[in-house]
Amino acid sequence: MPTRTLRLNYPPSLLRQPILNQLIVRFELTVNILQAQITLEEGWLDVEVLGEDQEIEQAISWLEEEGIEVVPIE
Repeated sequence: MPTRTLRLNYPPSLLRQPILNQLIVRFELTVNILQAQITLEEGWLDVEVLGEDQEIEQAISWLEEEGIEVVPIE
């Protein structure tokens, strides 16, 4: 199965929302948090996502619709 590494940049309004939980429940993905930094004003997570390409693409679209900036990490 393909693996992608992504940085998820959270706006302040979403910092207390269970975005990762929703991501795992909605899509058939395995998510591994590599590193993170969360403050009251901003937050980001570097995650490794394992799953089918189509599921990963749908998950990225959903995250962006929710207001999360998704940046691929090479």
